[in-house]
Amino acid sequence: MIEKQTLLAADPKKFKKKKKLGSYQYVSVIFSITLALFVIGLFGILVLQAQQLTANIKSNIELQVYLNKEVSQNQINRIETELAGSPYALKLEGEKPTTFISKEEAAKAFIAQTGEDFSEFLGDNPLRDAITLRIAEDYQSNAKLDSLSNRIESISGVYEVTYVENLVDSINSNLTKIGLVLVAISAILTFVVILLINNTIKLALFSQRFLIRSMQLVGAKSSFIRGPFLKKSFLHGIIAGLIASALLFGLLTFANQKIEGLESLQSQQLMLIVFGVLVIIGGIMAYYSTARAMNKYLKMSLDELY
Repeated sequence: MIEKQTLLAADPKKFKKKKKLGSYQYVSVIFSITLALFVIGLFGILVLQAQQLTANIKSNIELQVYLNKEVSQNQINRIETELAGSPYALKLEGEKPTTFISKEEAAKAFIAQTGEDFSEFLGDNPLRDAITLRIAEDYQSNAKLDSLSNRIESISGVYEVTYVENLVDSINSNLTKIGLVLVAISAILTFVVILLINNTIKLALFSQRFLIRSMQLVGAKSSFIRGPFLKKSFLHGIIAGLIASALLFGLLTFANQKIEGLESLQSQQLMLIVFGVLVIIGGIMAYYSTARAMNKYLKMSLDELY
């Protein structure tokens, strides 16, 4: 009795503290969920940027349509209009699928690249007027491009159609492999994150197992016992999602400042969707993991609790 009074005088708060239903060390839980969501969000952003990069690569697959030397301006306009309106032309909003390059422009570009002026010893410009045609994704294979080349070469005023043959199949093959790798990594990452969050919450609730049993002994229903835990865990998941989103936003801002052209691969709308999904996932995963852990502790016998 004297010893208890002495301890109470030294630290009166020590004996006033009581465990409350639903209270546990939530800081570590929020930290773990934040870390897991940050990794998921970072991977999700990388996947979105990879898709945008893929779209950019495919939008630059072109056919070079070279014209006859004596072609008139009216013929050039007719050919360009016919190509631009064809079903195999890539039609992007605000952009033309065709670009006309005159032989004079081609000569200037050649001289700028090589530093040699061929007109000095040839006395003439051997290059031809050309139209570059961006190809729709459905036609981006060597077999279809060969067929398109033959069809376009039959147009009056067209001299020749060329493209880089091995490039198209190589791009499609590599993009398929990258897609499979990203899907595999995504599946593994999702499994690891769910396992991490589930184990973290289970350990956090371990200290509450005797309180849960005490509530059962006094006749509290399972729904009444679960309520405070589920509400708090959902809130903690939301907080973790907000923190993870803020960290990702800061990382993206820093990366955009350091890496030129990276911002062009990002869509503000998609980034906001990613951040919103992280918040929702955080709340749902924390709620679900808590529900599983609560069911486990509610079904444990007294011997198993020890």
